[in-house]
Amino acid sequence: MKNEFDQTIGLELKNWKPPQAVQVASETQNLEGKYCKLVKLEAQHAPLLMKAFDKTEGSLWTFLPYGPFTVLSDYENWIASLNSNERQTAFAYLIQSKDDQALGLCSYLRMSPNAASIEIGNLSFSPQLQKTPAATEVIFLMIDAIFKLGYRRCEWKCNDLNSPSISAAKRYGFTYEGTFRQAMVVKSHNRDTAWFSIMDNEWEELRPCFVEWLADDNFDEYGQQIKRLSEATKKVND
Repeated sequence: MKNEFDQTIGLELKNWKPPQAVQVASETQNLEGKYCKLVKLEAQHAPLLMKAFDKTEGSLWTFLPYGPFTVLSDYENWIASLNSNERQTAFAYLIQSKDDQALGLCSYLRMSPNAASIEIGNLSFSPQLQKTPAATEVIFLMIDAIFKLGYRRCEWKCNDLNSPSISAAKRYGFTYEGTFRQAMVVKSHNRDTAWFSIMDNEWEELRPCFVEWLADDNFDEYGQQIKRLSEATKKVND
């Protein structure tokens, strides 16, 4: 569309208002699904996280800006740093099983209600969570919650060399937007950062893919998936 100066401008968002901030919205204080639940990360969760990551291989931490951790104080300091967010641009969750076993950690990052944009990150999945329906449900719960609040953009970022994270982003239906070269220095190594995103209108088509994949009848008697999520989300993005 064009303005009165004959300049092409963006689509007008009539009656649009910034969504509620995640940290104050009642809907996002805790998120619960069929396989897992996300509860606000607190200092007392440190021993639970230490137990969850007790047998974790060192490779889990290669592309993360934190870890590996060896003693309880490491986990306590980690939680304190995540919750010290003075500008309130991050909000962290403890991932738990339905019977309260700690499975990992996840966060909202770069929270910007005025831009209606938010990032999912700080994903640390324990061996008990990796490659399970609950792992996918974590991402589903986080994406679904912010679009229900009225956000317009959900971001996913990772090290450009982190092929598992890139594969996961594509499986979940995120669209690759480009790579920021020399974006960060992490653990004394260069990091080029790959950017992915899902828009609110795209989620309207992607959401049913997750719901269908997470359904009981999509898993056989051994718990193996029948239909692949990546096949469904790829059809939406093609």
